[in-house]
Amino acid sequence: MQNTSVRRVVIAGGGTAGWVAAAALSHQLGKLIDVVLVESDQIGTVGVGEATIPPMKAFHKLLGIDEQEFMCATEAVFKLGIEFKNWGQVGEQYFHPFGATGQSSYLADFQNFWLYGKSKGIHAGFEEYSLAAQAAKANKFAISKKGSLNYAYHLDATRYAQFLRQFSEKLGAKRVEGKIQHVQQHMNGDIKALQLESGEVVEGDLFIDCTGFTGLLIDKTMKVPYEDWTHWLPCDSAIAVQTESVESPRPYVTCTAHKAGWQWHIPLQHRVGNGNVFCSKFMSGDEATQHLLDNVQGEVRTEPRVIKYKTGRRKVFWTKNCVALGLSSGFVEPLESTSIYMFMIGVIRLMRMFPFNGITQPIIDEYNQQNIAELENVRDFIILHYHATSREDSEFWRYCKHMDIPQSLSHRIELFKENALVFLGENELFRLSSWLHVMLGQGIMPKRYHSIFSTMSDEELVGHLSNTRKTISDAVNKIPTHQEFINHYCKSRC
Repeated sequence: MQNTSVRRVVIAGGGTAGWVAAAALSHQLGKLIDVVLVESDQIGTVGVGEATIPPMKAFHKLLGIDEQEFMCATEAVFKLGIEFKNWGQVGEQYFHPFGATGQSSYLADFQNFWLYGKSKGIHAGFEEYSLAAQAAKANKFAISKKGSLNYAYHLDATRYAQFLRQFSEKLGAKRVEGKIQHVQQHMNGDIKALQLESGEVVEGDLFIDCTGFTGLLIDKTMKVPYEDWTHWLPCDSAIAVQTESVESPRPYVTCTAHKAGWQWHIPLQHRVGNGNVFCSKFMSGDEATQHLLDNVQGEVRTEPRVIKYKTGRRKVFWTKNCVALGLSSGFVEPLESTSIYMFMIGVIRLMRMFPFNGITQPIIDEYNQQNIAELENVRDFIILHYHATSREDSEFWRYCKHMDIPQSLSHRIELFKENALVFLGENELFRLSSWLHVMLGQGIMPKRYHSIFSTMSDEELVGHLSNTRKTISDAVNKIPTHQEFINHYCKSRC
């Protein structure tokens, strides 16, 4: 175990993960440590994750990043949630919005109120009580001082990494160009230095592995095993292309399920990101490419790019003086746009526990426990989309519907199915509303619910629910279109 103070942090690899780490460390700890990032122009990055989730706003606030400047630089637009097509049944669709839905009481959450209303013949959909869902469907967006709309972004990941690089270098972070040829280690197994092909040696006290799926430090050097989750999340490949825009960007991602996976559609200001996520056991690469190209709009701007991956995680994210961040630490899949968030929360936790006076095992253990717990909660939420389906029209969907699932997820599903209850841990990423929209959207309908709302008269019940819907409808009518808001707030000059 390294007992010396940590004053020099070396980040192996660039891309979004590497520059997220460099930006955070240089901004928050730059007066206490030196930050060095090693990357090679010869090595490409995955860089297809172009959708994010709301916690990104908090990360930017922490770093003092100006939203309008960031959005202009990355061709970003706003995101209010995700539209899911063909997940429960072919032909069905639902929306997973950001932010709260309806109004809960002290004793019971809103889904109980909504279910009681259904029993009384009020058949308005659950999404009708979400401002974000209704604004998204109307293709509208605005930011108000009241902060009523919770939102995230669609962005160009390559441009985002470039934006963060400029941000980091202004704060003193140093970039070293070069391909890592060899990793030098101390006798106790700690990493000593990165030796580049040029012969340059980059020494450090703490090393962050942002080398993507390669895992050059955490895997190839530190030999940390990988826990495979493909029996729960069988998709193992993605193909991505960019297309020209044929319409104004919508403030949401569309995820359309097909016989062996799903396809994404992510609009930016001047183009659209498209991808096909699939299981190679049930669909060939050529078939997946053709399916993707047959289901995009606009002229294709890039050659189809194939990315192979294995869902799962490292047994530990931090060992000795090596911390894995990003794809080197594990990967679920892009369905709920969690990858960039995991980069950010990983480096935030590192800064909170930063080993200025020496790396100790209790810090390592706590860091690993927190990161593993969060990633496993994300894993369960993603599995829910595949498992809670009525589809049996292909071998892929029959497998997903009938596969064994983690006990932690099984408990959540049964709790909701039997009693309409959703209980969450304090630090879980996906909150009540997210679980509710996906479970209801995928067809899980509770058998029972809390009776507290049965004390209301039918007149009170109808009035409250209809007033909630009207308030949302009136608010949406006053909001400008998504494109109108972009034009005056963050129009890219690219």
